[in-house]
Amino acid sequence: MYISKSFIPILKNNPSEAKIKSHQLMLRVGMIKQSSAGIYSWLPLGFKVMKKIEQIVREEQNKIGVQEILMPTIQSSEIWKESGRYEDYGEEMLRIKDRQGREMLYGPTNEELVTEIFRASVKSYKSLPQLLYHIQWKFRDEIRPRFGIMRGREFYMKDAYSFDINDEEAFFSYNKFFLSYLKTFKRLDLTAIPMAADTGPIGGNLSHEFIILAETGESKIFTDKRIFDLSGEGTSLEKDSLNSLRKKYEQYYAVTDEKFNKVEFEQQVSEENRLITKGIEVGHIFYFGDKYSKPMNASVDLPGGKKDFVKMGSYGIGVSRLVGAIIEAKFDDKNEIMKWPLSVAPYDVAIIPMINKNDITSLEKANNLMAELNKHNIDVIIDDTDENLSSKIKKMNLIGSPYQIIIGKKSDGNLFEFKEVGEEAKNLSVSEIIKIISEEKNKNWFLN
Repeated sequence: MYISKSFIPILKNNPSEAKIKSHQLMLRVGMIKQSSAGIYSWLPLGFKVMKKIEQIVREEQNKIGVQEILMPTIQSSEIWKESGRYEDYGEEMLRIKDRQGREMLYGPTNEELVTEIFRASVKSYKSLPQLLYHIQWKFRDEIRPRFGIMRGREFYMKDAYSFDINDEEAFFSYNKFFLSYLKTFKRLDLTAIPMAADTGPIGGNLSHEFIILAETGESKIFTDKRIFDLSGEGTSLEKDSLNSLRKKYEQYYAVTDEKFNKVEFEQQVSEENRLITKGIEVGHIFYFGDKYSKPMNASVDLPGGKKDFVKMGSYGIGVSRLVGAIIEAKFDDKNEIMKWPLSVAPYDVAIIPMINKNDITSLEKANNLMAELNKHNIDVIIDDTDENLSSKIKKMNLIGSPYQIIIGKKSDGNLFEFKEVGEEAKNLSVSEIIKIISEEKNKNWFLN
């Protein structure tokens, strides 16, 4: 891809309406464009990052045996009336009527719809457990949409749902998602800490938010600093292993503000290990038993002829929100540098040739280099404009490819000035560059 041919409408300065760095950067480098309050069009650069995040989320869901479906954005009000949430949900729900006057809504979540799908098809305990997920747009009519895609009205989300025969099996499913989320965020190069959280309008009595630390976060958190030292969560999906994993995290105090208890915090955490700060929620898991299955009559036949309502949980990851969350975690304000994790970077490497109108040797080298890198599935963008080198580097620092190759005075023969963004440059051969990038790309597949 060439900068001159790409649709990346870069702005010289940060837009005045953007107050946090993720909103500023996404507008400035043309990742998104506002359509109306809290609603955005995703342009090529932003869309590419979001789709890469989506694929990582999808892969980690598939690995624990969750089956992908796709539910519509528009739902009937009838199923929400069955569950009792239609009137209770509040003004965040966008209620509409079709031409026949039937009450419809733009789905803010999918507990009711997936329960309706389940009850129509599954009748016996022998078919349990069932784990289903989809990745779809949601709409919540926020009273004050702000911070760009971090608190928008329309957002792209992965939500999954578990159906089990009893509490024990349901906790097993819950713990599978607990592990899956840790792996997902690790592949995104994020340290996301599971914290006991309030269940909110979803309901239930067991819930964890996965939080990354950020000054611009809306969640106030209280935790033991030692929880950040936990690592090596393992790969086993055995019940005992998953129970041990969750207990390992739950031994340390870590809660959001709704669950905070000052006395417990001070009793359980020594003063030097206490951390009170802000964070961004990037995932949320809930267990709510028969909260939806009972009013919606989603039951299965048990051995002996009895029936019982299935036990359910739901599990969300904000796919579009993660784009902003990664920026908040990775953007270097001081030097105006964005370094995307290689797993989700819009381009793996940026080639920056010094171009002279009377000498296109550098551009020819860049083209040959791109062709060679492409053979090894390395995605490349070339700045083929006639701007000066300093301007090109600043531009690429904002776009955020994790590697840069500068073809100029320091390039010597078959060696190229290569650097990881934020690090010192080295003169390397094409084969050495390919080896470095390929090894880093492959690491992401083996994190699990």
